[in-house]
Amino acid sequence: MEPDVENQASQPRKVAARILIVDDEPPVLQAVRGVIEQMGHQAQEASDGAQAIAALQSEAFDLVVTDLRMPNQDGFAVVRRARELPARTPAVVLTASASIADCVEAMQAGAFNFLVKPLNRDELRRVVSSALAAARPHAKTTEEQPAGASQPQAALIGASPVLRRCLDFVDNVAPTDATVLLLGESGTGKEVIARLIHAFSPRATGPFVAVDCAALPEALAESELFGHARGAFAGNTEAQPGRFVEADGGTLLLDDVTALPFAVQGKLLRVLQDRAVKPMGEARIRQVNTRVLAATNQNPEALVREGKFRADLFFRLNVVPITLPALRERTEDIPRLAEHFLTLACRRTGKNVKFSEAALVTLQLHDWPGNVRELENMVERLVIMSATETIGVNDLPSHVRTPSARLAAVAAAATGTPGDHIDLAATLSRIEATLIARAMKAANGNKTRAAEALGLNRTTLIDKLKRVGTEQPD
Repeated sequence: MEPDVENQASQPRKVAARILIVDDEPPVLQAVRGVIEQMGHQAQEASDGAQAIAALQSEAFDLVVTDLRMPNQDGFAVVRRARELPARTPAVVLTASASIADCVEAMQAGAFNFLVKPLNRDELRRVVSSALAAARPHAKTTEEQPAGASQPQAALIGASPVLRRCLDFVDNVAPTDATVLLLGESGTGKEVIARLIHAFSPRATGPFVAVDCAALPEALAESELFGHARGAFAGNTEAQPGRFVEADGGTLLLDDVTALPFAVQGKLLRVLQDRAVKPMGEARIRQVNTRVLAATNQNPEALVREGKFRADLFFRLNVVPITLPALRERTEDIPRLAEHFLTLACRRTGKNVKFSEAALVTLQLHDWPGNVRELENMVERLVIMSATETIGVNDLPSHVRTPSARLAAVAAAATGTPGDHIDLAATLSRIEATLIARAMKAANGNKTRAAEALGLNRTTLIDKLKRVGTEQPD
């Protein structure tokens, strides 16, 4: 029988990736290499940053997995060099540091993701698959990307005070076993923060299990969380341990926890109090050692008042609340985030485009109701549709180009509408400071050229720079 050539041609070809592993500890090199080769990829080793940079300059790699603290150039230098290459090679960093600041700095340098030592092999596979899929989404790697694999830790990118305060909370709570309630709008990175807490906890080598409570059918929510015996209900032929047992020794994230059916909320409270689960259809009770993190984009206190969420469960989950800032509350981080997503999109599409300064300012003035996720998706679309090397203001979607809801509110406040609590002066000052900072950057610090771009005279610009404390000599 003749082979079905046409059908074979239509099938996606599995591609083995070339991965550079960089670490000054031979046991780590050996462990990472073992996982990479088990996934069907090719591995090359470098024992310090200098060797890695030399290899990157002479050979092509699909991914770099690098330690941070090494002699002869550290991992930060490796990440920066990988990002500067025409191929913009993605990098995953390894760190034995107990400091979340190191991981954030690596993300700022352009790392795709990070892993904390000692390594969890399953987590390494997940992150490598995710990095390769993001870098070349149309190629089918030899290891399928796990369902639900998280995207790059982009929510950590930025230096705004509000983000730093959030990460300080994470730094303090991660080493403990406390229950954490993550609050914030959709797209702010609640699962990213949950994974960060797990990675820097004593449970880091244990499993991290995330459950989308909103996606659980009411009839199956109890079984999914707490398990069931074989034959516990009609059509059931297999026993299931449940997510609490799957996460035993590790961390369980209950995402959209406020969406759980009211009856299941009571059973969840009992499990949190007793640290034990009773699968449906079983008489025995099983003890579990599972740390619980919960997340919601709702106001749980309002739901308690409305009778939609149990007050006792809220108090049990709300041991350490962490509120993630909306993107509109950290506008100074938007240019760096946009450039990060631009780099990833250019890598995937093979294009080489950039944002104009005016476009970046415009992005900062938008409200971003979908937060970081909305920005990421929009940048991807802009790169795909770009016909020139520069994305300008006119290339942005019309709803981004028009004045944001926040600016419209400021205009309304200027009319003296009673009951408004908008700080007009502070809002306008932030906008003015943003425009001046971008103009100064575009002019390489030259005040005369920046003033011309802003339509100001040089003296006025200098006065404004003095007022915000950023004046520097030409």
